[in-house]
Amino acid sequence: MVKVAIAGGSGQVAREIIDVLVAEGKHEVTIMSRKTIQEPQEDEFAPSIGWKMVDYGDKTSLAQALTGIHTVLSFVQTLSDPGQVAQRNLIDASIAAGVKRFAPSEYGSKETTGMPWCQVKESIREYLEKVTNEGSNLEYTLFQPGLFLNYVAFPHKTSKHLEPLQALVDFENKRAILVKDYEDSTMTFTTVQDVAAIVARALDYQGKWPKNGGICGNRLTLRQLADIGERVLGCPFTVEKVELKDLEAGDLTASWHLEARHSAIPEEEAKTMLRTVTIGLLLSISKGAWDSSDEMSRLFPDYRLTSTEEFLGKVWGSNE
Repeated sequence: MVKVAIAGGSGQVAREIIDVLVAEGKHEVTIMSRKTIQEPQEDEFAPSIGWKMVDYGDKTSLAQALTGIHTVLSFVQTLSDPGQVAQRNLIDASIAAGVKRFAPSEYGSKETTGMPWCQVKESIREYLEKVTNEGSNLEYTLFQPGLFLNYVAFPHKTSKHLEPLQALVDFENKRAILVKDYEDSTMTFTTVQDVAAIVARALDYQGKWPKNGGICGNRLTLRQLADIGERVLGCPFTVEKVELKDLEAGDLTASWHLEARHSAIPEEEAKTMLRTVTIGLLLSISKGAWDSSDEMSRLFPDYRLTSTEEFLGKVWGSNE
């Protein structure tokens, strides 16, 4: 058993992972929060979870809060911390407190090319590399599962906490957007349930964490995903193709774009940003940014990752 601190524990992915850790009961879990927690209800958080109110702007008090902690899992919302001050301070405080392992707020693509809203992650990756090169004993990994397969189930909610978001292969409306001449660009798709299970196993792992914490449930092209949709739903998809040069110029020529917004995006910004996100996703997919590896998940060959067709067959077979 080790002591695990969760930074940003109210986030959707964090909640999925916390639930698994609590259910397994192997580790002592503490949520670090900016706010005072007043007797959390049992249906919100398990009573076994500890709470610490912290100030991410104060490295000294952060280090005190992390004293005795073995592993820090960060889910700090990167969009609300553009300078990444909170995570940098969390890393510095972890080193000062003698924390052994650290996982920054990742849980997505392996690269950020084409996605300006994700590029703040690069500074944290570089900072972790810098502090370890300078002699820090802090071990870290970047949990990168690609796109959550759950999003392809939109509008159906397929996990307790992760809210549905649309994907570029839209099963609900039987349509897809591909980039012309880049139809073979591969993506990684992993269910959030599998991600939570692998993270829990990573906490138990006795060896050194790989820096590249790729979690690979499935590797598919968007065309292959659309083919699965056609098999599962028993009807053809309308596939639109856009030109890379148009995307690079900021133009989206498809007849539709993503419309479901993440809770971290203010409603007034959503309309403009979702068009930008659609363009960015298409660009990043064409450049291989979502083709995550399996360095972390292959450490646990006993765990069977969920296949795309199995997962989507259950969702859409029961809802059609």
